[in-house]
Amino acid sequence: MTASVVRALGRVARDTAHPAVRAADPAGCRACGRGSTVLADRPDGIVVRHGEVVAKAHADGTDRAGHRVRLAVAAHPLLAGVLLPPLPAATAEVAGRPVTAWPYGTPVDPTDPDAAPWEQAGTLLARLHTLPLAELSEAVAETDAETETETDAVAGTGAAAGPGALARAGAGADGRPGLPDMRGPAKAARAVARMRAAGPHPAAVPVQRAWRHLPAWARGEARAPGPYALCHGDLHLGQLVRHPAPDGPWLLIDIDDLGLGDPAWDLARPAAWYAAGLLPPEAWLRFLGAYRSAHGPAVPAAPDADPWPRLDVAARALTVQTAALAIAKSAAEGRDPDDVELLMIDACARIADVATELSPEASS
Repeated sequence: MTASVVRALGRVARDTAHPAVRAADPAGCRACGRGSTVLADRPDGIVVRHGEVVAKAHADGTDRAGHRVRLAVAAHPLLAGVLLPPLPAATAEVAGRPVTAWPYGTPVDPTDPDAAPWEQAGTLLARLHTLPLAELSEAVAETDAETETETDAVAGTGAAAGPGALARAGAGADGRPGLPDMRGPAKAARAVARMRAAGPHPAAVPVQRAWRHLPAWARGEARAPGPYALCHGDLHLGQLVRHPAPDGPWLLIDIDDLGLGDPAWDLARPAAWYAAGLLPPEAWLRFLGAYRSAHGPAVPAAPDADPWPRLDVAARALTVQTAALAIAKSAAEGRDPDDVELLMIDACARIADVATELSPEASS
């Protein structure tokens, strides 16, 4: 199945890059002479590049309505300079999975940690979090039919897909704009479920304990309490590219988890890495300082204000998610967790111990 999806995505990327030239040979291209390159092949997404275009097959079971709204948001001018905009995909679906197309951007170089764009990441998140939700919904509702038709082609499914998708989604029962929820907590819950499905593991005990001490919203069992912002939902350095390649400005990529939620979630993975000793203090402070300088709402604005009361829950949840995935992956590969994975598991043990000490039962 994966090989056939990869081949089909290569054709999608090629035909999107060269819509006037439908090359017969999937291994080559009469327009540019290039083949296609697999950039990612995971259950949650397969990504193939052809020239200056990448095509992505999203996960099986993707919520189609939410996906169309997220794609409409990514295409909206209010996101310009923040999120990489989509291209009209040559094909809507591959093997029952929704397909999107995007300009190719130069990713972060994992071999040069000193050049990691932490400041740019903080600034982009602040800009995302301060987008006017009412204006976004209103602007999408007022988009004319011609633009809607064009973006429907991007989504690849007719009626419910363009900028008008937000208007058709309407406001939620609680009066929130008609945007889907940010999927970060649901993703954390899936990581814990995956760890449990891998079978008993001694390292899973502190992870389970830390998970149980999280509030329901952080476990994906209830809606976050608000105030809400438009959130990325899965921020890490792999979610930034330079576009136009190779030296354009940094932009966020990946709409799969985009939605309304607590903006603290988008700062939580760097915060968790910092707390576990994986992210150097200077990198964390650069990231946090840039976010504050751009007026990000997730933490207090004052440079000397403590950010942790706002970040604590989300950072604990991301610590659990990372540790749970580490245990699941190491079990699947028949190995012990490595040193980095053990740092996150140990962090879960500390989280669980502190939560136990602070619980009402402990003080009685």
